[in-house]
Amino acid sequence: MPKNISRIFFTSIAAVFLFTGYSFAVPEDGFGAAVKLESRYFTIYYAPQLDPQALAGQLEIRPLEQVITGESYADDLGGRIDTLFSQACVILDMQLPSFHGVIKIGQEAARINAAYRNIFGKELGNKRSFYLYDTNTIYISSADFKREILGHEMAHAIISRYFVVLPPLKIQEVLATYVEFQLRRLYK
Repeated sequence: MPKNISRIFFTSIAAVFLFTGYSFAVPEDGFGAAVKLESRYFTIYYAPQLDPQALAGQLEIRPLEQVITGESYADDLGGRIDTLFSQACVILDMQLPSFHGVIKIGQEAARINAAYRNIFGKELGNKRSFYLYDTNTIYISSADFKREILGHEMAHAIISRYFVVLPPLKIQEVLATYVEFQLRRLYK
């Protein structure tokens, strides 16, 4: 009888963790009070003090680019992020039609550094943003919310979901830098 009770107990505990979605993998990143926005490819969280239209403007995505990439025209933050994602996929020649990731936009670089410190236990250093493979999440500050920087991080997300076996980190960084370079070149 005690054997069955312990089996039921442990099964119940496992079910609670399974169905509540509780995760031990990633520490709290401090984005609990963020505003949530859904787009085709991303769930976007941004600080409540930020203006989504201003963030959309920082990406400098033109309506023609949305048509060229096959995205339906949407002048909002989600539409512009989806267009940028489509551009990064085209540049890498890696199409991911069922992709869905997360973007977390902090009000200041200190918020992104704190999230990095909470997750990795060290400082972000001179980086402006980062991609977390385990949760398929891009972290970026509003000051660094630029087409090239976000495109670089999107490239990391695309690469990590496209390949069954991930290429070495140096190759991933070369490909992400290539996307950043191409996005800079397109807008000269």
